[in-house]
Parts: sequence; C-alpha cells; structure tokens
Amino acid sequence: MSTSPPSAAAHPERAALRRSISNTLKGSAGNLVEWYDVYVYSVFAVYFESQFFSAADKNSTMYVWAIFAATFLMRPIGAWYFGRFADRYGRRLALTVSVTVMAGCSFLIAITPTASQIGIWAAVILLFARLLQGFATGGEYGTSATYMSEAAIPGRRGFLSSFHYVTLVGGHVLAQLTLLGMLSFWDKPQISEWGWRIAFGIGGIAAIVVFWLRRTMDESLGEDSIEAAKEGRAKASGSMYELFVHQWRPLLLCFLITAGGTVAFYTYSVNGPKMIQSAFAGDDVMTGTLLNLGVLTFLMVLQPIGGWLSDIVGRKSLLVFFGVGGVLYSYYLVTALPNQHDPLMAFVVLAIGFVILTGYTSINAVVKAELFPTHVRALGVGFGYAVANSLFGGTAPLLYQAALKTGHVNSFAIYVTAVIAVSLLVYVFFLKNKGPNWLDGTRTHP
Repeated sequence: MSTSPPSAAAHPERAALRRSISNTLKGSAGNLVEWYDVYVYSVFAVYFESQFFSAADKNSTMYVWAIFAATFLMRPIGAWYFGRFADRYGRRLALTVSVTVMAGCSFLIAITPTASQIGIWAAVILLFARLLQGFATGGEYGTSATYMSEAAIPGRRGFLSSFHYVTLVGGHVLAQLTLLGMLSFWDKPQISEWGWRIAFGIGGIAAIVVFWLRRTMDESLGEDSIEAAKEGRAKASGSMYELFVHQWRPLLLCFLITAGGTVAFYTYSVNGPKMIQSAFAGDDVMTGTLLNLGVLTFLMVLQPIGGWLSDIVGRKSLLVFFGVGGVLYSYYLVTALPNQHDPLMAFVVLAIGFVILTGYTSINAVVKAELFPTHVRALGVGFGYAVANSLFGGTAPLLYQAALKTGHVNSFAIYVTAVIAVSLLVYVFFLKNKGPNWLDGTRTHP
C-alpha cells in the first residue's frame, strides 16, 4: 500500500492564509490606534470641556460637539489626498503617514494649556488638532479598508476584512477602558483637571508603536503600478477625473451604501453610549461606564461573525438585514434608551441595535472595495465614504445634542430612520448578493 504525499497546492494555500492573517493583524493594529485617537475625544468630552471653554458658558457642550462635527469636514480632503497617494505610491506608505499625523495631534491636545491660561486660544488649538486628525482619519478609512480587503484571500474576504471594524470599534472600547481605569483610581474632578491629558497621551504613544509595525506590512498594490506612477505613466491612478467621469456609478453607490450605515453607526455607537452615560450620571457613573464597555465589546465581537456569514450567504443579505432592522428599530432606540435606568434593560436595548448595525459594519469595507478597480480603489472607497460620513455620520452627535436642547428628539429619530430607508432601497435594488467584482479580478468593465 502506498501513501500519497500531501497536496502540493495545500502548502501555498496555507502560506497565503498565514500571510493574509499577518497583514490583517498589522493593518488592524494601526486602525485600532487611529480610532482610539478619534473616540478618546467623545468618551472624555464631558470631562475636558471645562478646560477649553468657560464652565459658566451654557453652550460649552454644544461647542465641544461642534468641533467633533467640524473634523468630519476634513475627511473628504483627507480621503482625496491619501486615496490619491495610496493608489499611486502604495497603501503601506499612505497608512504610515496617516498614523504619524494622528500621533502628533494627540500629543498636541495632551499638552494644550487650558482656557483659563490662554483664553480662546485653547479652543483654537483643540479645533486645529482635531481638524488635522479628521484629515488623517479621512485617509485612514479608505486606505485601510482597501488594504485589508486586498490582503484577504478569496473565500475568507468577508471574515478577514471584518477586522477593519473590529479594530474601529476596538478603538472605542479602549477609550472606554481607559476611562474605566481612571475612574477606579481618581474621581471626576481629577480626570477633568488632568486625567484626560493622559488619555490623549496614550494614543500618541501607541501610534508611534504602530508606525514601526506598519513599515513591516506587505504592500497590496502591485510594484508595476507603483513604478508606473513614479514614472508618470499612470495618469488615471488616484485621479479625481477618472473617478468622477469613468467611475461615477460605483462612487455614487459607495456614497449611498454609506449614508444609512454611517448615520446608524454614530447614532448607535456614539450617541447610544452618551445616552447611557447621562442616564447613569452622578453616583452611577461607574455603572454607566461598565455598561458602555460591555456593550461596545459585544459589538466588537459581532464583527467577525457578520463577516463570516457574508462569505456564506452573500454581502447583500446582511446589508438588507441591517436596512430593515434599522428602519424598524432606530426610532425606539433613540427615544427609549435615554429613559432606561435599569442596567440590564439599557444593555439589551443598545445590544439589539448593535446586532442590527453589524449587518452593515462587518462588511462595509469589502463591499465598497469590490466596487472599484485597483487604480482608483483607495480614492473611491475613501472619498465616497468620507463625503457621506461628513454629511450624515459626523453630524449625528451634534444634531442629537441640538434635538435634546430644543426638545425635538422624535424628529432626530425620524431623520435617522429616513436616511437608513434610502440606503435600504439601494441595498435591495442596486446590489447583487454574489457575482463578479473587482477584488476577484472578474469584472472586465466599469
């Protein structure tokens, strides 16, 4: 009896999978740190607002969230700059530069003098640093979504690319964990006075570590494409003209796919924890922080499950699940969650929203990457996302605060539902569950 040697094809396949996982982890680490830097602002806003604005100013909370929204104005510019850069000179270099910008801005915020020391210039420096971070984040999303989708192997692309949002949500979890750690040792006045500076400093230090990690990633853009760009032969690579003239259909799709997803994401994952934080303020501040940490960890764990399901049932199925669930549930979440003072009920209300949200978040990176050919993929994904994100995502916390102040929370809930409904129509009528796509190289025309 003879024994046949293992299939020769099996070894390259396993090696490709290991390399894909390695690149996914390295790309994820950078994404984790960049999004920590984004969310440390929203998590600690209630603590540091008195350091940048007068405590006597009744509009200080609105100013803090206005700065949060203003950073999203820079995201399309960052998406254009870094997307063009990544499509011409490689994803790895673009990602390395973006994390460097994030680190510098985090350090700047950490050392900025207070309003009592330098007056209005404290708020000006905060705005400047956050605008630069918005610029870097605009480049980070499109380039990292593109890189992680390209680095993933066919058949596991949904699962592996889902780690884009594992780490995006993970950044929020880390910010909440940082706050929890501080609350265990210091009281609220101490965190308001100087503890928040440590939180921003941690983000800056972690970004320096990621800078070195990202230098060891494989480049997912072909060397021929990079050489052609350097020699001036790749005029269409990273070109806005190419994007708007020849790739306007996938760009429009990318925008419409994102609109409902991003308004839901910021309503559920930023406003939601803020609702819990407010409901459990005062003596229950630790309870509220623990609740937020637990439910955001739950959202993070859901991402690879959603990605894995999409590899089996198709991307469209999950997006439609999100769209239908978002239309039916958003109004209830926005109006009921602020009134939940029982920890278990508050957790359940937001956790159900996160299950629905996973239908979008777990696969949105790969869905958008599949729409564009290689030479404009980072630009197309990043720009389409950034414009929708600026219009509908970044404004959601500010609009919610305005709705609270004016007593129009119901109107805000209807607005969120309507935007998700528009995206649902796109998911149903303009997307295919499985079929030819640019990532697999099976598309032959725009």
